[in-house]
Amino acid sequence: MALDDTPFALKHARTPKVEHFALLAGLEAAVRGMLISAMPLAVYRALGSAEATSQAYFIAGIVALLWGLMVPWATRHVPRRWMYSMGCALYLAGMGLAILGAPMAVALSVMCLAMATATTFVCFNAYVLDYISRAELGRSQSTQMVYSAGSWAIGPMLGVWLHSLWAPAPFLVAGGFALALLVTFWVLRLGNGKQIARAKGPAMNPLAYLGRFFRQPRLIAGWLFAVMRSCGWWVYVVYLPIFCIESGLGDKVGGISLSITNALLFSSPFMLRYVRRVSVRISVRLGFGLCAGFFTLAFLLAPFPWATVLSTAAASVFLVFLDVVGGLPFLMAVKPSERTEMSAVYSSFRDVSGILTPGAAWLVLLVAPLPGIFAAAGLGLWAAFAVAGRLHPRLGTLRPSRGGA
Repeated sequence: MALDDTPFALKHARTPKVEHFALLAGLEAAVRGMLISAMPLAVYRALGSAEATSQAYFIAGIVALLWGLMVPWATRHVPRRWMYSMGCALYLAGMGLAILGAPMAVALSVMCLAMATATTFVCFNAYVLDYISRAELGRSQSTQMVYSAGSWAIGPMLGVWLHSLWAPAPFLVAGGFALALLVTFWVLRLGNGKQIARAKGPAMNPLAYLGRFFRQPRLIAGWLFAVMRSCGWWVYVVYLPIFCIESGLGDKVGGISLSITNALLFSSPFMLRYVRRVSVRISVRLGFGLCAGFFTLAFLLAPFPWATVLSTAAASVFLVFLDVVGGLPFLMAVKPSERTEMSAVYSSFRDVSGILTPGAAWLVLLVAPLPGIFAAAGLGLWAAFAVAGRLHPRLGTLRPSRGGA
């Protein structure tokens, strides 16, 4: 073989593409999709009440928030590839604790799984911002949704069904997907991402990049959208199944409805085309406004359980839409020199919503029945609708001067 015939792949590590990141997103969705319906049931049964469930998630959210904000600092000392691998290991630890089934073990499992999600999310977004151009972020988001759609559509229903057959089953299956995620990550050879000059300097205090975040209103608004979208999912995923159990509808309705609405992720590319025709501002307002309206309606229809289920399912349709477009305001505003740090700030939306939602639910349940949580979610989403009105009208639209049509 001539020297010029040496395969290119043996000379250079291949540059990650949109599809590679979508594959990782799809595998993580398989882990989380299996757990998203089974875990709240396991926690509710282990702890015995909606109030205790809220307390467990509240504490786990605080731990995960602090952990997630420390990840960029940790990547100055631990290579990013090992931090991502640590996230996968935390998933496996959480599965093991959930299988034990004891109240304390299940509560610790919630913490491990929240920390795992925070770790992988920070690293994953830093990789995306390293290798995917700003113009391709929208396509990257929608492609990730398509690759994840099957897992989110099948996982919740399958998780509830497996849990009803044998309580440890969904956690064993999710553990298998976590191992597959880890192996795939190493096969793709993402390494530690692109190194920038500032990364060679001294490790930065996490409070320093928080200060820079709070000085950028566009980042704050984008982060708030992510928080409120995640709060909506928290209410739908955790409290709708509990509402169904307490209303006599059984423990499978929540998981089945979640699977049905998540199947809409297959329509992500069509949603993105709509965004490009109008703007991110109009799309985000549409999503938050309709989602808020349906959660408010769910509260008003609480005496009719099936009507409440249908109304929250309708709200989840627009949560899916917000999953496609809601992250774009933040990602489009991030400076290249702040990728890892601002990825950590952005990822904190999961943990903040994991504190805010169960904390608010805990307070609501002190003075009102469980449907009051739907009303509280509606109010928060209406607030996001108002903030979205301050986005730039042309954000996310193709500009003729750049070759768009």
